[in-house]
Amino acid sequence: MNDVVAEFLRFLEVSKVVSKHTLKAYALDLKIFGAFLESQRLMFTQVTHLHIRAYLGQQSVDLAATTRARRLASLKSFYKFLNRRKIIEVNPARRVKSPKLPLKLPRAIPVDEAFALMNAPDATQLLALRDRAMLEVLYGGGLRVSELCGLSLADLDRSARTVRVLGKGQKERLCPLNPEAVAAIDAWLARRGEVLATVAKNQDPKAMFLNFRGGRLTARSVQRHLDKYVLALGLNRKTSPHALRHSFATHLLAGGADIRVIQELLGHASLSTTQRYTAVSFEQLQAVYDKSHPRA
Repeated sequence: MNDVVAEFLRFLEVSKVVSKHTLKAYALDLKIFGAFLESQRLMFTQVTHLHIRAYLGQQSVDLAATTRARRLASLKSFYKFLNRRKIIEVNPARRVKSPKLPLKLPRAIPVDEAFALMNAPDATQLLALRDRAMLEVLYGGGLRVSELCGLSLADLDRSARTVRVLGKGQKERLCPLNPEAVAAIDAWLARRGEVLATVAKNQDPKAMFLNFRGGRLTARSVQRHLDKYVLALGLNRKTSPHALRHSFATHLLAGGADIRVIQELLGHASLSTTQRYTAVSFEQLQAVYDKSHPRA
């Protein structure tokens, strides 16, 4: 099975151009499934839909529904690949329904808290300048954290106030930057060379956002730096880089932006994904009611 899985993963990477994160997740899912097959003394070509249901039934009840759904999606994609390559005659995963996932609305942070986060880094400190620019780009451009970490200096167009982003499926898009974000980037770039002054391993001079050794910043590092400012401000909520992306979309919508424009800015392939942001708060509903109803 290992050789076939390796071929499948190469297919995803080359033909489907999936992200490294997706490749890693699918590889892990299929490794876990392979262990299940060994315990059942089954070849992967002998699997039926009943075996897949039994496998999913053994998953921990504490496992998130999204993880269980992804593990089934991994099998559906894998067996579809095997079927198309004529390795198996029937795709056994087709008959297995995905679990229903709870509808989770994006968590946006209030505008005043977003502003406080942007201003939290100390402008006199070198890496704090990087953090300020990083936060401004996440919130001001609506980037995914992976897109932020993937930015290079060549992706910035200061005159047009945009950055070129490589999103999911290797799709490129241009993200506009507000003047505050551009100013924060300028302040960081003015001193960015200081990080590279001391030669260290794995430095990446092309990367826009660097760690203290001069290497490209990672998603985990971004979360850690964000946590530091959330804690310093005493914000009573869990805030992630993705929450800043949600806030970007939610605040644009509240300001009157068209949902299709927001779809393009976020790089969503489907409008239905963007439509999650159309849920309005009770305060907005109450305000409209008070303004519109004749008895209000």
